[in-house]
Amino acid sequence: MSTSNDVYQTPLNSRYASTEMKYLFSPRKRFSTWRQLWLWLAESEKELGLAITDEAIEQMKAHVTIQDDEFKVAAEEEKRRRHDVMAHVHAYGQVAPAAAGIIHWGATSCYCTDNADLILLRDGLDILIPKLAAVIDKLSAFAKEYKDLPCLGFTHGQPAQLVTVGKRACLWIQDLLMDLRNLERARDDLRFRGVKGTTGTQASFLQIFDGDHDKVERLDELVTEKAGFQSAFIISSQTYSRKIDVDVANALGSFGSTCERIGIDIRHLAMLKEVEEPFEKDQIGSSAMAYKRNPMRSERLCSLGRHLQNLPKDALDTYSAQWFERSLDDSAIRRISIPELYLCADACLILLNNVSSGFVVYPEVIRKRVNEELPFMATENIIMACVKKGLSRQDAHEEIRLPLANQCMLPGVLSHQASDNVKKQGKENDLIERIRRTTFFAPILDELDALLDPSTFVGRAPQQVAKFTSTEVKAALVPYQEYILKAETATLSV
Repeated sequence: MSTSNDVYQTPLNSRYASTEMKYLFSPRKRFSTWRQLWLWLAESEKELGLAITDEAIEQMKAHVTIQDDEFKVAAEEEKRRRHDVMAHVHAYGQVAPAAAGIIHWGATSCYCTDNADLILLRDGLDILIPKLAAVIDKLSAFAKEYKDLPCLGFTHGQPAQLVTVGKRACLWIQDLLMDLRNLERARDDLRFRGVKGTTGTQASFLQIFDGDHDKVERLDELVTEKAGFQSAFIISSQTYSRKIDVDVANALGSFGSTCERIGIDIRHLAMLKEVEEPFEKDQIGSSAMAYKRNPMRSERLCSLGRHLQNLPKDALDTYSAQWFERSLDDSAIRRISIPELYLCADACLILLNNVSSGFVVYPEVIRKRVNEELPFMATENIIMACVKKGLSRQDAHEEIRLPLANQCMLPGVLSHQASDNVKKQGKENDLIERIRRTTFFAPILDELDALLDPSTFVGRAPQQVAKFTSTEVKAALVPYQEYILKAETATLSV
């Protein structure tokens, strides 16, 4: 007898995504949502005067959630009819016989398939958005904790002016706030397809209601309200515009790019031994090298983020390939790509939540790296101090830059000599010691230690972190405070 181990499973389902997101895109949830839509349609048609019995409504209500044995009934009917929607109409009618003749009355297949998809798109975003807010909140706490710790900045992959550990985290937060805004907008822009008929003209419903346009419009409004949407599209084809899928996919894909961006930064920091992701007590970094602490969560975040940012291409291609009022080449690809978008984004948020809950920072390593590069960065401060003592700015610049064979053991530019000491001989950066031995700089020697204080090289980084987290971040997280308070550190699937 075969088991689940004999059948392929997407890792998004078996390893990475949360239970709630997997359930949202499960067959039971999808087909139960179809039944809910049929119930809302029947209730609304009855309310507007169509001959639907109370018994029919009660039986439909009692069997809204599809049961395991009913899946078999639907599968057998679909094999015979080659039509999934009609197979489920049949299966629903079997358990609600009083309603069998009125289920799907006036509707087309896309009444249940497309409206259900819109509900899942909305509810999926409602799962993702608070999780993203919780990640931002944790990163904000981290940024505030380390807003004053100077660290080496990098541009072009080379040492640059100092920043702080907290300021760098704010770069991630700012991008995540953009993702939060994009996902909120994508959710709030969603509208219902509603009750539109085979080509979007509502002709079948106009016939059912004997040409009463007001009742047709009211039917559309009632079902839309029951589904929890503020409005329905006035214009549609048989389907809702696949441009909507593009809009949602682009927001999620953009979030995927942020995930890879953040993951790469964390991996680089781990390589530098400055900041690491959490490493559990019994975790194994390498099967061969027992000492290793591989940043496997951040590596996975990059991998999943990369996949997520590529998925919008499916939505773009599907939208652009549609024919007139619809073509069915959109169906199979959407069955795959839409759940993957949401499960992948959910998996990324689980990882981000876990990593941001337990960053390990190594201040001494950070200070060591700062001290290795700070002498070069301090030259401008030293020159300015010389000017304050009445020395010429140009002379100070030249003393540091030009050959000083008569004042140094080695010929060449002071800064270049120190650089050679580091790069070619593998020694410590001794630029400051060379300056101490140079007579020209005698007037400012008692200020050198203060001029080399790393905190004086970070500009307004601490103040920027404080302002950013107390204004923009705080305002963005207001709607999610209850969720954030209840949120616990995510447990990884693997």
